[in-house]
Amino acid sequence: MATLDHASRLHGLRAQAEALDADDSLRHLREEFNIPTTADVKRKTLLAGDRSNDAHVDETAPCTYLCGNSLGVQPKRTATRIQQYLATWATQGVQGHFKQLEDSPLPTWLDADHRAAKMMAPIVGAEEAEVAAMQTLTANLHLLMSAFYRPDPNGRHKIILESKAFPSDHFAVLSQIRHHGLSPETSMVTIESPFAEDPIISTYDIQALISKHAADTALILLPGIQYYTGQLFDIPTITAYARKHGIFIIWDLAHAVGNVPLSLHDWDVDAAAWCTYKYLNGGPGCIGGAFVHSRNSLVTTLITDDEPERGYGNRLSGWWGNDKGTRFQMETKFHPVKGAAGFQVSNPSVLDITSLCASLELFELAGGMVPLREKSKRMTAFLEECLSLMSDDAKKLFRTITPSDPGQRGAQLSLLLGDGLLDATMHGLEEHGIIVDERKPNVIRVAPAPLYNNFKDCVSFVEALESALLAVQKAK
Repeated sequence: MATLDHASRLHGLRAQAEALDADDSLRHLREEFNIPTTADVKRKTLLAGDRSNDAHVDETAPCTYLCGNSLGVQPKRTATRIQQYLATWATQGVQGHFKQLEDSPLPTWLDADHRAAKMMAPIVGAEEAEVAAMQTLTANLHLLMSAFYRPDPNGRHKIILESKAFPSDHFAVLSQIRHHGLSPETSMVTIESPFAEDPIISTYDIQALISKHAADTALILLPGIQYYTGQLFDIPTITAYARKHGIFIIWDLAHAVGNVPLSLHDWDVDAAAWCTYKYLNGGPGCIGGAFVHSRNSLVTTLITDDEPERGYGNRLSGWWGNDKGTRFQMETKFHPVKGAAGFQVSNPSVLDITSLCASLELFELAGGMVPLREKSKRMTAFLEECLSLMSDDAKKLFRTITPSDPGQRGAQLSLLLGDGLLDATMHGLEEHGIIVDERKPNVIRVAPAPLYNNFKDCVSFVEALESALLAVQKAK
């Protein structure tokens, strides 16, 4: 039911998107990625040739991929770096651990995790030694909690987290509490939004709950960006408030790392963990990252001391966290590497790290998080503007639950649809070659990633969303 005025508005948005894309100093980075084509996402085979779905689909036209908050697309250089890794393995065997090849850009396998940590450190605003490429997100949360959650049933024993935290965070907290012989009913405190229809949690709400439970709280676990709403929490303010009350705080940065600038060291964050397959584009289930502030990872003794284990904080330990200088001497006396690397357990997957570092090279080409964040703010604001110019009939079928303040959100807008609209709307979007993320029962998460998305993607999504919503409404 598009009117002439409505068609005119859409035409104006397309023209505005073209101008914004032409003025984008980061637009060249899009060519560094393999963005699936519309034909790819409709295909039921790995290789081209299956045209059973739509013989008229343009085989080269990219789909509109706005799902970097779930899985980033593949950098083109990933295949090159992995082939170099495979060639090293094929020609060098075990020597790849120590032998640096003159014509390879890859580090030795022994130093691969150090390379990844060095490249991630500026993205999270940390000293190089405060970052480790290790394990996966929830495993890292468990490792951090095993080191820093030391509950006293008669004193500090509670863990504070938000009520709508990602389920894996809930599971980790519950199991840690039970592991110490405590009950979640008395040792877990959840932060609730004070408004039934508004899932946003203010900094004041969080501070108020911390104050209420400060005397018996041992640990706080919060997300940097809330996965469901896309809300960016005030990490420095909340961290300072927790530390003022003597409470150790861990941040789950799954949706924040590579999305917004972070200054974990300067903000005095205790510890943090993240995955690398969302905005960092490391690939499905890729190796995770961890941050431990330098004051929490001190090693004050030498391995030659009589009791070196007294010179560092306790943690679950394994041989890859052992001092690199003696790691291969097969000593049974554990003495950790200084910094976050001393919290590693097993030797990391070099295949994973190779894939991750291929993408991290592109963050360096972009000039770091500052220019990426500036583009992200412009792009998310433009997406918001496009949504506001939809027809009234379409706009009444959803509302945005992500904060409108750019300082309180990252690249994601979460759209809360009317009851019963999600499945058919998602199907309609897929028919238009739009890839976004759904969260049952009725939320669509849209995330324009500044490394590879453009302003035209925002217009394409809104046009398809309007068409899908109106079609669903008409069919009801």
